[in-house]
Amino acid sequence: MGPSAVGWPVVTTPTDTPTATGAELRRGPFRVGDKVQLTDPKGRLHTITLQPGGTFHTHKGYFKHEQIIGQPEGSVVVNTADIEYLALRPLLADYVLSMPRGAAVVYPKDAAQIVGMADIYPGARVVEAGVGSGALTMSLLRAVGDAGHVHSIERREDFAAIAQGNVETFFGGPHPAWQLSVGDLADVLPEVAEPGTVDRVVLDMLAPWENVDAVASALAPGGVLVCYVATTTQLSRTAEDLRADGRFAEPSAFETMIRGWHLEGLAVRPEHRMIGHTGFLITARRLADGVTPPTRKRRPAKGAYPVTPESEWTPEELGERAISDKKVRKVRRDLGVAPEDPNIPPA
Repeated sequence: MGPSAVGWPVVTTPTDTPTATGAELRRGPFRVGDKVQLTDPKGRLHTITLQPGGTFHTHKGYFKHEQIIGQPEGSVVVNTADIEYLALRPLLADYVLSMPRGAAVVYPKDAAQIVGMADIYPGARVVEAGVGSGALTMSLLRAVGDAGHVHSIERREDFAAIAQGNVETFFGGPHPAWQLSVGDLADVLPEVAEPGTVDRVVLDMLAPWENVDAVASALAPGGVLVCYVATTTQLSRTAEDLRADGRFAEPSAFETMIRGWHLEGLAVRPEHRMIGHTGFLITARRLADGVTPPTRKRRPAKGAYPVTPESEWTPEELGERAISDKKVRKVRRDLGVAPEDPNIPPA
């Protein structure tokens, strides 16, 4: 390593230096099997997988995949109708929004907040519960790196299979830092993690307050719990149960909204559409054992703590859209992770 002309160090990488999982898939010329995101002159996006002899057709002409294979990223390909397409590899955010899914995905804006606000660092030991389709899992694996560890726990076997297919497709194979278990968090977590050995826990589930005790036992002092919930009623219940548990510092909650901007000459203004509410994030830090948190001085409004019968917490009551078994089976077939049970009827 030596100084460059402008004073920055010049780094030479030995050929035998190991690379991070999936890194080689993100650089170099386009290869067979690569996913490519095509942008047409109107800004519309099309994602294709390069195959020998493959073609990309629209109602306005076509081009052969061989026109892209071997070209550097950021090239332009022209179809038979002289329409130009910009070819780039999809970013993680692009892949998440276009990949096959069973359950709804954690949006990239929320995944970024989880990684940043929970301080998920290289080498961290992270437990994730509620894997869904694997969107957040990919961001967590990117953050912890090959030296870290992410243990994902999913109640539904079919969702776990879809998540595994998506994650391994994105990284080009199994990730050495990832472990996936099927079951309930309260049952699996004590078996896979000794008390006080987990750095971060991320919960994306209907009733995260049901697992506060298990999470508190697994987290190391100073560890961070992040819960992703969809409604204010879930948010309130989670916060109150964290306070009542006594092993967490005062929780904080927030949501993220993204508003794009139109950029055209002097016509610079906010876009008419935006990514609004997707979910709330609530975070809390694990206290040391035996520590009583300082009493928080609040002046709640009248009716802040009503005494009402326990509500029935179901996906339907909270407005979540039901996912049909037929759709899940189709997604599993598309990813090549269909169940082996012959008794399961085809979609």
